[in-house]
This record gives sequence, C-alpha cells and structure tokens, in this order.
Amino acid sequence: MASLYPVLVWLHLLLFVLWLGGDLGVFVLGQHFRRRDYSLAERLTLLKLLVAIDMGPRSAWALMVPMSLTLLYAGGWWPALPFAAVLAGWAIGLFWLWLVWDAHAHDMTPRAARDRRIEAWLRYGLAAFYLGLGGLSLATAVPLAPAWLAWKALCFGLIFGAAIMIDHAFKPVGPQLGALIEQGSSDVTEAPLRATMDGTRRWVFAVYALLFVTSYLGSVKPF
Repeated sequence: MASLYPVLVWLHLLLFVLWLGGDLGVFVLGQHFRRRDYSLAERLTLLKLLVAIDMGPRSAWALMVPMSLTLLYAGGWWPALPFAAVLAGWAIGLFWLWLVWDAHAHDMTPRAARDRRIEAWLRYGLAAFYLGLGGLSLATAVPLAPAWLAWKALCFGLIFGAAIMIDHAFKPVGPQLGALIEQGSSDVTEAPLRATMDGTRRWVFAVYALLFVTSYLGSVKPF
C-alpha cells in the first residue's frame, strides 16, 4: 500500500483541481447570471451551464472523503485506522456520489428531493466526524499526531459547515427564480433573488479560503 501512496497523493490533487477549478467556473457563470443586461433566455442558458459544471465539484467533494481516509491509511498517518474503515469510507463516498448524480438526473422530482435530504444528513454526519477528528487530534495529538494534519482535518470539517450554510442560504432561490421566469425581469423579481445570491456568496468565499488553507497545509506541512 505504501508504494501506491504517491499515486494516491496525485489523485487527491486531481480531485482538488476539479473541485476548485469547477467551483470557480460556477462562480463566474453565477456572476454573469446576475447581469440584467442579458436577456432572460441567455441568463437561463447560463444557469443550465452552471448546474452542469457544478457536478464536477460536487463529485470531487464526495470522492474526497474516501480518498482522505485512504491517504491516512496508506501513509501511516493514522496507525490505528482499520482497513475496514477505509472500505466503509469508499462505500459512503460512492453512495454520496450516486445521490448527487441521481438527484441531477431526476431534478425537480420527489426522487431528487429525497436524494438531497439524504445527502444533507450525510454531510451533517461527515462535518461532525472531521471536526471531531481535527479537534481531538489538536487537543491530544491522537489519532493524528502532526499538527498540520489535524488542522487539515478540522478545516475539511469547516468546509462541510460552510457548504451546509450555502445550501441553507440558497433555499429561497427556487421560488424566486420561478417568479423571475413567470413574471419577467423587474425590480420586484430581481431584488430578492440578488439579495439571496449575495447572502450565499460569503459562504462560497469561505469555502474557497478553506480550500486554499487545506491545500497549503497538505503541501507545505508547516508544523
């Protein structure tokens, strides 16, 4: 397993590139969607592209969970971690990936709503796991002894927290977008949608910042 470690690190970096790069594409498309000088049809096309590109970061995020456990196991960073836990991590990650794509394939249906509810609870559990892992390791140096690795686990948990807040802040967009499509562009329909998007962006920026921090910690290992 140790001989595979460099390859796993490379795959981990590829997932990071897919996550952050795709997210930046989503952000740029979202910025253009906000512009009222585009026609409504053009803006809705941008929104469709945004949703399609967003599947990359969502997929990478789901796979980061089993990949992180695999790296901990293969690199000997968590000596007591059983291989069964790694397999469980892959089962969770692949199930999460299926939820993401199944919800995408059946969007605007009860099945998609069910998938997203399950995904939400899954993310709550994973947020608690990584926050607990990082916090415990910082306090006791067990099970992750290097401080940089403990901080990385904690930051990954914070990414889950920020992403959960993105979903919470973004909830009003559905009805607001429906009103925009039905009634057309006006101050009445645009202002609430713009306010919701502005409120969501602070959590998006938090995710970006945390991604930069985690990548720095993993690459530089400063302490």
